Amino acid sequence: MAPDREVSEGTAGGRLDDRVLLTLQELRGRIAFNGLRRALGAHPESLSRALHRLEREGLVEWSSNGYRSLVRPPELGSAGTTPIRPIAHVRVPEGIAPESVLARLSGRWFGTLRWVGVIERPSQRLFAWARRDGSGPVLLGIHGRNLRVYVPEESRSSDLAEEEDAAYELLAHAVDALRPDSGGHGLLYLRPEASGPAAPPADN
Repeated sequence: MAPDREVSEGTAGGRLDDRVLLTLQELRGRIAFNGLRRALGAHPESLSRALHRLEREGLVEWSSNGYRSLVRPPELGSAGTTPIRPIAHVRVPEGIAPESVLARLSGRWFGTLRWVGVIERPSQRLFAWARRDGSGPVLLGIHGRNLRVYVPEESRSSDLAEEEDAAYELLAHAVDALRPDSGGHGLLYLRPEASGPAAPPADN
């Protein structure tokens, strides 16, 4: 995602309506208004008008969780299949449903992280945040009884440290979301080895 920048509805990239619909098709989930605005670099009023037009045409649906496309894309969008790299994960104690932790985090902003929405991948549902400057995304998903944070595999090396910092920031908030019920007991925080790929989550 590029930093916030305002663009007109008639840019070379196509009408804003078309770009909104394509973005929602690619992300394949429910995306918050501000998440769309940052992804498209659109002026809020222009984006609002585009979304209203698409809703009237029956192409987009709004709910309290955000916007989603009602048009099936011809093939999976790039955001749904782009390789992602796990950064670290936290094991959820017995007696706490991982889904309930995600529900507590959904729609919220944390420090430098801004809520984007829910991305549906072929075999995984991910919650997405972007950094304050619009870059990212940082993703959070469930793997067994673990909450795991990811960044895109294609991240530029110059952004790697910043993206990992954002991922750990998100993980810290996930841990905070566990504390009211668990008192912080039974948490197992795991960081992948720096010299190799992420270790698989423990199943004990």
